[in-house]
Amino acid sequence: MTKKEPYIRLPHRAVVFVGDGRKALFLLNEGDGLKPRLKVQQAFEDENPPTHEQGSDKPGRVLSRIQPNRSAMEQTDWHDVEKHRFARTVAGALDRLLRELQTERLVIVAPPRTLADLRRSLSPAVQKSIVGELAKDLTGLSVSDLSQYLVARS
Repeated sequence: MTKKEPYIRLPHRAVVFVGDGRKALFLLNEGDGLKPRLKVQQAFEDENPPTHEQGSDKPGRVLSRIQPNRSAMEQTDWHDVEKHRFARTVAGALDRLLRELQTERLVIVAPPRTLADLRRSLSPAVQKSIVGELAKDLTGLSVSDLSQYLVARS
């Protein structure tokens, strides 16, 4: 039988961010690294309908002065634009929460694309406080399942 190692050690009073491009959950670990006790601090959910529900018109067309034909312009992906905006909003809220709780430890759990958006949006102070990252979408798990997932590794 092999010894199980935790995915991430969650230090006492570490903030755990779990999110994707539409949901965000901020948790505070009131336990220790091996027996976390996560408590919800804030939760966000963004209304982000598909692009076809957000757009109002067909993509435009461009006339060329050199050639007689026209070419289509690519349609703006409003759903994707909103995901990037949501990441910036969440980054600002995360910065405020870390200051309010006076903690300097942060664990981020998000899908790879959301993780990249967050990295670009986080302030330098928040970036220095990151003690762990997990590139997975765990927004569908309950808080108790999430803490068990983070400490258990098969």
